[in-house]
Amino acid sequence: MKTLLKIYRRLFWYFGPQHWWPGETVEEIIIGAVLTQNTNWGNVERAIENLKRARALSLKKIVTLAPGTLSNLIRPSGYYNIKSKRLWAVADYFVRRCDDDFSKLEMNPTDELRGELLSVHGVGRETADSILLYALNRPVFVIDAYTLRIGRRHNFLSDKDNYESARAFFERSLKKDVRLYNEYHALFVRLGKEYCRPRPICVTCPLFNKI
Repeated sequence: MKTLLKIYRRLFWYFGPQHWWPGETVEEIIIGAVLTQNTNWGNVERAIENLKRARALSLKKIVTLAPGTLSNLIRPSGYYNIKSKRLWAVADYFVRRCDDDFSKLEMNPTDELRGELLSVHGVGRETADSILLYALNRPVFVIDAYTLRIGRRHNFLSDKDNYESARAFFERSLKKDVRLYNEYHALFVRLGKEYCRPRPICVTCPLFNKI
Protein backbone atom coordinates (compact mmCIF):
# COMPACT_ATOMS: atom_id res chain seq x y z
CA MET A 1 0.00 0.00 0.00
CA LYS A 2 2.82 2.41 0.87
CA THR A 3 4.42 1.86 -2.55
CA LEU A 4 1.14 2.50 -4.37
CA LEU A 5 0.48 5.67 -2.40
CA LYS A 6 4.04 6.82 -3.02
CA ILE A 7 3.53 6.29 -6.77
CA TYR A 8 0.24 8.16 -6.66
CA ARG A 9 1.68 11.13 -4.79
CA ARG A 10 4.66 11.31 -7.11
CA LEU A 11 2.47 11.27 -10.23
CA PHE A 12 0.01 13.78 -8.77
CA TRP A 13 2.88 16.11 -7.85
CA TYR A 14 4.36 15.80 -11.33
CA PHE A 15 1.25 15.93 -13.53
CA GLY A 16 -1.31 17.62 -11.30
CA PRO A 17 -5.06 16.81 -11.31
CA GLN A 18 -6.33 15.31 -14.56
CA HIS A 19 -10.01 16.35 -14.25
CA TRP A 20 -11.41 13.01 -15.41
CA TRP A 21 -13.87 11.99 -16.77
CA PRO A 22 -14.71 14.68 -19.36
CA GLY A 23 -18.47 15.04 -19.41
CA GLU A 24 -21.13 17.44 -18.21
CA THR A 25 -23.70 14.81 -17.22
CA VAL A 26 -23.84 11.20 -16.08
CA GLU A 27 -25.31 10.29 -19.45
CA GLU A 28 -22.48 11.96 -21.35
CA ILE A 29 -19.91 10.06 -19.27
CA ILE A 30 -21.67 6.74 -19.95
CA ILE A 31 -21.85 7.48 -23.68
CA GLY A 32 -18.20 8.49 -23.72
CA ALA A 33 -17.15 5.31 -21.92
CA VAL A 34 -18.70 3.24 -24.72
CA LEU A 35 -17.42 5.37 -27.59
CA THR A 36 -13.83 5.56 -26.32
CA GLN A 37 -13.25 1.86 -26.97
CA ASN A 38 -10.36 1.49 -29.45
CA THR A 39 -10.05 5.18 -30.26
CA ASN A 40 -8.65 8.42 -28.87
CA TRP A 41 -10.64 10.99 -26.94
CA GLY A 42 -10.52 13.57 -29.71
CA ASN A 43 -12.58 11.28 -31.93
CA VAL A 44 -15.02 10.67 -29.09
CA GLU A 45 -15.47 14.41 -28.59
CA ARG A 46 -16.44 14.83 -32.24
CA ALA A 47 -19.00 12.04 -31.96
CA ILE A 48 -20.44 13.53 -28.76
CA GLU A 49 -20.67 16.92 -30.45
CA ASN A 50 -22.67 15.30 -33.26
CA LEU A 51 -25.06 13.83 -30.69
CA LYS A 52 -25.40 17.21 -29.00
CA ARG A 53 -26.21 18.97 -32.27
CA ALA A 54 -28.81 16.31 -33.04
CA ARG A 55 -30.29 16.71 -29.52
CA ALA A 56 -29.54 13.03 -29.01
CA LEU A 57 -27.09 13.15 -26.10
CA SER A 58 -29.46 11.26 -23.84
CA LEU A 59 -29.97 7.58 -23.26
CA LYS A 60 -33.73 7.83 -23.78
CA LYS A 61 -33.20 9.54 -27.11
CA ILE A 62 -30.56 7.06 -28.25
CA VAL A 63 -32.91 4.08 -27.88
CA THR A 64 -35.38 5.78 -30.22
CA LEU A 65 -32.89 6.37 -33.03
CA ALA A 66 -32.78 4.23 -36.15
CA PRO A 67 -29.54 2.18 -36.31
CA GLY A 68 -28.33 4.03 -39.38
CA THR A 69 -28.95 7.41 -37.80
CA LEU A 70 -27.08 6.51 -34.63
CA SER A 71 -24.18 5.01 -36.60
CA ASN A 72 -23.85 8.16 -38.67
CA LEU A 73 -23.87 10.42 -35.62
CA ILE A 74 -21.07 8.52 -33.89
CA ARG A 75 -19.06 7.90 -37.07
CA PRO A 76 -16.03 9.96 -35.88
CA SER A 77 -15.46 7.50 -33.01
CA GLY A 78 -14.58 4.67 -35.42
CA TYR A 79 -16.09 1.18 -35.68
CA TYR A 80 -19.36 3.09 -35.72
CA ASN A 81 -21.62 0.21 -36.81
CA ILE A 82 -20.33 -1.94 -33.96
CA LYS A 83 -20.37 0.88 -31.44
CA SER A 84 -23.87 1.97 -32.36
CA LYS A 85 -25.14 -1.48 -31.32
CA ARG A 86 -23.16 -1.35 -28.10
CA LEU A 87 -24.25 2.17 -27.28
CA TRP A 88 -27.88 1.31 -27.97
CA ALA A 89 -27.61 -1.75 -25.70
CA VAL A 90 -26.11 0.29 -22.85
CA ALA A 91 -28.73 3.01 -23.26
CA ASP A 92 -31.50 0.41 -23.31
CA TYR A 93 -30.11 -1.19 -20.14
CA PHE A 94 -30.16 2.05 -18.16
CA VAL A 95 -33.55 3.16 -19.48
CA ARG A 96 -35.08 -0.19 -18.50
CA ARG A 97 -33.11 -0.47 -15.26
CA CYS A 98 -33.74 2.95 -13.77
CA ASP A 99 -35.80 4.92 -16.30
CA ASP A 100 -32.83 7.24 -16.71
CA ASP A 101 -33.01 8.17 -12.99
CA PHE A 102 -29.62 7.12 -11.65
CA SER A 103 -30.59 7.82 -8.05
CA LYS A 104 -32.67 4.64 -8.25
CA LEU A 105 -29.44 2.65 -8.41
CA GLU A 106 -27.95 4.02 -5.21
CA MET A 107 -29.16 1.12 -3.06
CA ASN A 108 -27.93 -1.56 -5.43
CA PRO A 109 -24.58 -3.20 -4.52
CA THR A 110 -21.70 -2.39 -6.82
CA ASP A 111 -21.00 -6.06 -7.60
CA GLU A 112 -24.62 -6.50 -8.66
CA LEU A 113 -24.49 -3.54 -11.03
CA ARG A 114 -21.12 -4.67 -12.38
CA GLY A 115 -22.51 -8.10 -13.18
CA GLU A 116 -25.48 -6.58 -14.95
CA LEU A 117 -23.29 -4.22 -17.00
CA LEU A 118 -21.00 -7.06 -18.04
CA SER A 119 -24.04 -8.92 -19.38
CA VAL A 120 -24.90 -6.02 -21.71
CA HIS A 121 -23.88 -6.50 -25.34
CA GLY A 122 -20.38 -5.18 -26.03
CA VAL A 123 -19.57 -4.12 -22.47
CA GLY A 124 -16.23 -5.41 -21.25
CA ARG A 125 -14.57 -5.03 -17.88
CA GLU A 126 -12.88 -1.70 -18.58
CA THR A 127 -16.05 -0.12 -19.95
CA ALA A 128 -18.19 -1.45 -17.09
CA ASP A 129 -15.74 -0.26 -14.45
CA SER A 130 -15.34 3.14 -16.12
CA ILE A 131 -19.12 3.59 -15.99
CA LEU A 132 -19.23 2.47 -12.36
CA LEU A 133 -16.39 4.73 -11.24
CA TYR A 134 -16.81 7.85 -13.34
CA ALA A 135 -20.57 7.93 -13.92
CA LEU A 136 -22.01 6.17 -10.87
CA ASN A 137 -19.32 7.11 -8.32
CA ARG A 138 -18.58 3.56 -7.23
CA PRO A 139 -15.12 2.70 -5.80
CA VAL A 140 -14.01 0.36 -8.58
CA PHE A 141 -10.42 0.59 -9.82
CA VAL A 142 -10.29 0.72 -13.62
CA ILE A 143 -7.54 -1.35 -15.23
CA ASP A 144 -6.26 -0.81 -18.74
CA ALA A 145 -3.21 -1.66 -20.85
CA TYR A 146 -1.30 1.28 -19.38
CA THR A 147 -1.91 0.08 -15.81
CA LEU A 148 -0.75 -3.45 -16.58
CA ARG A 149 2.35 -2.23 -18.42
CA ILE A 150 3.35 0.22 -15.67
CA GLY A 151 2.67 -2.33 -12.94
CA ARG A 152 4.79 -5.00 -14.58
CA ARG A 153 7.68 -2.66 -15.30
CA HIS A 154 7.71 -1.41 -11.71
CA ASN A 155 7.22 -4.92 -10.28
CA PHE A 156 3.98 -4.47 -8.37
CA LEU A 157 2.18 -6.58 -10.98
CA SER A 158 3.50 -9.68 -12.73
CA ASP A 159 3.11 -11.09 -16.23
CA LYS A 160 0.58 -13.53 -14.75
CA ASP A 161 -1.71 -10.74 -13.60
CA ASN A 162 -4.81 -10.14 -15.71
CA TYR A 163 -7.57 -7.55 -15.47
CA GLU A 164 -9.34 -9.10 -12.49
CA SER A 165 -6.26 -9.92 -10.43
CA ALA A 166 -4.86 -6.43 -11.02
CA ARG A 167 -8.14 -4.80 -10.06
CA ALA A 168 -8.31 -6.93 -6.91
CA PHE A 169 -4.75 -5.93 -6.02
CA PHE A 170 -5.45 -2.21 -6.24
CA GLU A 171 -8.76 -2.43 -4.39
CA ARG A 172 -7.16 -4.58 -1.68
CA SER A 173 -4.14 -2.31 -1.33
CA LEU A 174 -5.86 1.09 -1.38
CA LYS A 175 -8.74 2.43 0.66
CA LYS A 176 -12.13 2.47 -1.06
CA ASP A 177 -12.12 6.03 -2.34
CA VAL A 178 -13.81 7.17 -5.54
CA ARG A 179 -11.72 10.33 -5.85
CA LEU A 180 -8.45 8.43 -5.33
CA TYR A 181 -9.37 5.73 -7.87
CA ASN A 182 -10.55 8.37 -10.34
CA GLU A 183 -7.35 10.39 -10.21
CA TYR A 184 -5.02 7.40 -9.98
CA HIS A 185 -6.35 5.78 -13.15
CA ALA A 186 -6.17 9.08 -15.03
CA LEU A 187 -2.56 9.60 -13.90
CA PHE A 188 -1.62 6.12 -15.11
CA VAL A 189 -3.10 6.94 -18.51
CA ARG A 190 -1.06 10.16 -18.64
CA LEU A 191 2.12 8.34 -17.62
CA GLY A 192 1.49 5.55 -20.13
CA LYS A 193 0.94 7.95 -23.01
CA GLU A 194 3.91 10.19 -22.30
CA TYR A 195 6.57 7.94 -20.78
CA CYS A 196 5.67 4.28 -20.22
CA ARG A 197 5.15 3.54 -23.90
CA PRO A 198 5.86 0.23 -25.62
CA ARG A 199 9.32 1.76 -26.12
CA PRO A 200 9.61 3.56 -22.77
CA ILE A 201 11.20 6.91 -22.03
CA CYS A 202 12.68 6.00 -18.68
CA VAL A 203 15.36 8.54 -17.84
CA THR A 204 12.95 11.49 -17.69
CA CYS A 205 9.99 9.48 -16.33
CA PRO A 206 8.67 10.89 -13.04
CA LEU A 207 8.96 7.40 -11.50
CA PHE A 208 12.53 6.76 -12.61
CA ASN A 209 14.54 5.84 -9.50
CA LYS A 210 11.76 7.31 -7.33
CA ILE A 211 10.07 4.13 -6.02
